[in-house]
Amino acid sequence: MSLRSRSLLLLLATALPLQAATLKLRLLETTDVHMNLLAHDYYVDQPTAEFGLARTATLIRAARAESPNTLLLDNGDLIQGSPLGDQVATVAPFEAGALHPAMKVLNALRVDAGNVGNHEFNYGLPFVQRALSGAAFPYVSANLVHADSPDDAPRHVFKPWVLLERQWVDDDGRMRSVKVGVIGFLPPQVMLWDRSHLLGKVRALDIADAARRHVPEMRAAGADVVVAVPHSGLEFGTTVLFAENSVAKLAQVPGIDAILFGHSHGEFPGTFFGRHPAVDLARGSIHGVPAVMAGAWGSHLGVVDLVLSDTSGRWQVQRELGRAHLRPVYDKAARKALVEPDPAIAALVAREHDATRTHMAAEIARTTAPVTSYFAQVADDPSVQLVSQAQLAWARAALKGTPHEALPLLSAAAPFKAGGRMGWGYYTDMPAGPVALRHIASLYIYPNTIKVVKISGARLRDWLEMSAGQFNRIDPSGAAEQNLINDAFRTYNFDVLDGVSYAIDVTQPPRFDANGRLLNAQARRIVDLRHGGRPVDDAAEFLVVTNNYRASGGGNFAGLDGTQIVVDGQDENRQALAQFLSSARSFDPSADGNWRLAPVAGVKLRFLSGAGGLAHLARYPQIRAVKDNGDGS
Repeated sequence: MSLRSRSLLLLLATALPLQAATLKLRLLETTDVHMNLLAHDYYVDQPTAEFGLARTATLIRAARAESPNTLLLDNGDLIQGSPLGDQVATVAPFEAGALHPAMKVLNALRVDAGNVGNHEFNYGLPFVQRALSGAAFPYVSANLVHADSPDDAPRHVFKPWVLLERQWVDDDGRMRSVKVGVIGFLPPQVMLWDRSHLLGKVRALDIADAARRHVPEMRAAGADVVVAVPHSGLEFGTTVLFAENSVAKLAQVPGIDAILFGHSHGEFPGTFFGRHPAVDLARGSIHGVPAVMAGAWGSHLGVVDLVLSDTSGRWQVQRELGRAHLRPVYDKAARKALVEPDPAIAALVAREHDATRTHMAAEIARTTAPVTSYFAQVADDPSVQLVSQAQLAWARAALKGTPHEALPLLSAAAPFKAGGRMGWGYYTDMPAGPVALRHIASLYIYPNTIKVVKISGARLRDWLEMSAGQFNRIDPSGAAEQNLINDAFRTYNFDVLDGVSYAIDVTQPPRFDANGRLLNAQARRIVDLRHGGRPVDDAAEFLVVTNNYRASGGGNFAGLDGTQIVVDGQDENRQALAQFLSSARSFDPSADGNWRLAPVAGVKLRFLSGAGGLAHLARYPQIRAVKDNGDGS
């Protein structure tokens, strides 16, 4: 063969493309752990099979064993939400230079990156920064910026995104370098919910706008894969600017390969989202983007499996091959645990766990009757009224000697533990007898601070109309039995107002939608609204004692945006509750029946509650059991 022939053959061989390689990447998500690091329910001081990051840890280990190329990401709302979180934040704050217990656990789990949730800020900005500083991995938040930074050059409080370079094994067994960009977001409403901690220090940008700014930067920096980790839920319908839930809109931002979301404590892929037009439940995708939301409290592990190909000369995600699924720690139907907790997790936080249990066991009062929340959504309830009584006592003292002292004083409180999405064991259930601090935490689970707002009679009526969105519209000429509760409505937005009396007519349509927008100006579910036995005048003035979340606009209640606050208390609502009960020492928890559901002639109103409520039916003659569903409801 001539030299020329050999050179031509060589040129021909080098011109042929190399065989394209593929690589499988697994993304794992935890979200909304809310300091449920262990499989322990502090409200009843018992181990639980239903949740706990220690159980999720077992799923993480198994998922990693199945795939050599894995990233583990946490989506925030981590450091607040259980008595353990309060223990290390306010009761016995973790020492300077020490690790927050959540960081001990996440570091041990080898988390690759974390996103910042809204509840991270419940204890204040300095606490967040101190707690997260112990992470052995980066934290990201692309839409939280310093308050004084300009729009065209925002200065971020945390890194907006990170680029993780990993050496992974392709399908031919070769080690390959892959760069994964991780970008995080939180709901802009954090500026309302934690206004007292954040106002003037930081501000929040729109989620989708922040993504459109930064995703091209990530690609330009060499990201082969872009993973969005929004602490935000999946919205139905139109996504407005600064929307709390923006995942559907985020899925339409070019350049995002996978979405690990959270915040709303839902389970995606799951049947609840099957009616969403952008969702493919079989694949686990939103607008074609593989996505997962892993419930809450360590109840699930989210898994997204991606396939990468370098056909184009660099790694690209083959979106059509992506799949997402959930792995639960508990079988709700069979009512049994699916995995055991990882004992190594318990060892890491044993000291803090024991201290929390000891603190929560302290007796502060005694009750002459049980206090439960099984029926708090459908009848005036002692678990809600006790909170209102405590808030009223606190407010009367705070208002003494002020110009507002003479105004009528009301209290707003909601049932925080009412089953539903958190499970059929998630209720306040205090037996008669000793009341411990753990019972206080069960009555009021959030570290909210107490506020007093000044409103008109018209706004008072609208406040109650918004709360009445908890109920479905009942057709008086329809079926003989109809479902009463709107499952999509968050029970913490079902405010009961003590100090007035009223009825709720569920045959009327709701006046407001979930975002506080007026649906029907003629709709009036609240009827016979009275104060001191007289009809409430729209022009009358009232004071309402509530919490910082509601007073600052949380829940989208009309006319509440923070400017109505006349007493800006810094005490926690549950502090007021503990003080009230400890000063009483012994109390009768009977409700006064200041509100009721107006009966619908010919129609029985059905609802679900926890099976634990069966033992308390004698106290509710208007309610009878229809069926035990065998799943705890």
